[in-house]
Amino acid sequence: MLSQNFMLVKDPLSLDRIRSILVRLEDTIIFGLIERAQFSHNAKMYMPGTVPELKQKGIEGSWLEWFLEETERFHAKARRYTSPDEYPFTSNLPEPIIPSLDFPKILYPNTINANKSILSFYVRSIVPRITQRATLALASLKRSNGIVGDEEYEDDGNYGSAATIDVEILQAMSKRVHYGKFVSESKFRDDPAAFIPHIRSRNREVLEGLITKPEVERKLLLRLRKKAATYAQEFSPDGDAMSNGHVSANAKIDVDGVVGLYENHIIPLTREVEVDYLLQRLDGLSEEEVDNLAKSKPLR
Repeated sequence: MLSQNFMLVKDPLSLDRIRSILVRLEDTIIFGLIERAQFSHNAKMYMPGTVPELKQKGIEGSWLEWFLEETERFHAKARRYTSPDEYPFTSNLPEPIIPSLDFPKILYPNTINANKSILSFYVRSIVPRITQRATLALASLKRSNGIVGDEEYEDDGNYGSAATIDVEILQAMSKRVHYGKFVSESKFRDDPAAFIPHIRSRNREVLEGLITKPEVERKLLLRLRKKAATYAQEFSPDGDAMSNGHVSANAKIDVDGVVGLYENHIIPLTREVEVDYLLQRLDGLSEEEVDNLAKSKPLR
């Protein structure tokens, strides 16, 4: 139950601990997507220069980029990004107001941050899909009021509510993807000699094979589909599922879209992070240090 607390957990690189974190993040991401699906696409939120009030203040980015930066500036002051599992989307953040905690040294120093890719696929692929029903409902309402053509699909105006949820989802996905570093470090420490030759030869394909477990990924997608289908249901006041376990046309979330998010985006990007981390794992070490590491027993 305390596995997310680096100050209390005994072995932060335990694969069981990492797995429990990733499973809980599935819930966080699914519930966030369900909340975001209540609002229309609101495409202008993601396009630079489309909010006049921001332009008047000299801000050229999109509404979401501005909202994300403002949120992360506050979080940075509260030392969020001193934690080894937190990665900001924003650069040049302010220093924390309170001293950083003395976290254990877990990961090898590296420069990997996949957040630009996460933001891109979320805005381009995920938001339009999960908000489709709300967007179409808005268009139908507008047509009933005589608004037709392109204006049918204008946004619903809920920029603040939608962006708040977007930020929560993005931060959860970022943590999930970057936990690939913990996976790589754990497996590297278990058997450095198995990785070192392929790190030296920059063989991404072999490194990917050493860390990828197809059966684990298959079970993940099955579990994710079951969770999404369950959470997508409506429940009676007594807590009984009203759809008898079947995903109805009125489900709160596109279950296939949730599975596709993981299958097409999160899992492949996590795998890239894992390999990229391994490729930096020997940086700064002398030949003697690498040779000694290859001969060493597991560090955990």
